[in-house]
Amino acid sequence: MAAEVATVGAVVLDRIGEQAAVLAGLDEAVRADEPDAVHRMRVACRRLRSALRTYRRLFAPGATDELVAELRWLGAALGRARDREVLGERLAARARELPEPCGPERIAQLLERWARAEYRRVRPEVVAALDSPRRRALADGLAALLAAPPLRGRAGRAAVPELARVAAREQRRTAERIRSATAAGPGRAAALHEARKAAKRARYAGETAGPVAGRAARRYVERMKAVQEVLGEHQDAVVAAVAVRERAAGSGEEFGYGVLYGLELAAAGAARAELPAVWARASGRELARFT
Repeated sequence: MAAEVATVGAVVLDRIGEQAAVLAGLDEAVRADEPDAVHRMRVACRRLRSALRTYRRLFAPGATDELVAELRWLGAALGRARDREVLGERLAARARELPEPCGPERIAQLLERWARAEYRRVRPEVVAALDSPRRRALADGLAALLAAPPLRGRAGRAAVPELARVAAREQRRTAERIRSATAAGPGRAAALHEARKAAKRARYAGETAGPVAGRAARRYVERMKAVQEVLGEHQDAVVAAVAVRERAAGSGEEFGYGVLYGLELAAAGAARAELPAVWARASGRELARFT
């Protein structure tokens, strides 16, 4: 699709169609518990939900609300298994870096057993979600949207200026969230997590623009991804620290778990310290000027 003739509606529908195909194509891989399949399906849910929310004004009022809600439901069902998998991998790897007096291998094995048990406990939720009428209705709803898109007149506008405007809006939203998080007190971790979600939504807006905005959109995506990743490291460290503290109680390994807890707190602090420089590279107004 050439940039000079593309409409914003056509570009967004292409994005939705692409991600709907990814989502549909992963069902069997997730059922078979293939490596990374749950993660890839969850990302497809996020990209679809982000597109439907970010560009909802292109569609008739309320036309995408149910799809957004159902994608949130499916993503949450997938997320409980994926989060435990990622947390277990992180903690076991970090435990093996502990000093020898902490018993690194022993603690790593304890954490691996715990993570496997947690994954097995929530794994049935994933299969149940895929087998549910809601999952089939979601697939049907996406197909119906793509077959007869309820587009409004503004969807006929030239793609690149509209996509740049949306990218700038998402950049401003991320800036607001980061400012709020910087000023936050006890709720700083939650505020930084909200900033991470805003950066991710901005990144996905850049990905949508990529086919017609080219290098400028790719640069925007790269910078927003860097912000998302440093905020993601902060969130992962915060969650890991909580998990370690909970596992330590009555474990008989309080010393080793305490050192591990300190490492995760340090990782969170390092991410916070890195954020200003990463955000400085993503905050310039020119970044979202795709034309």
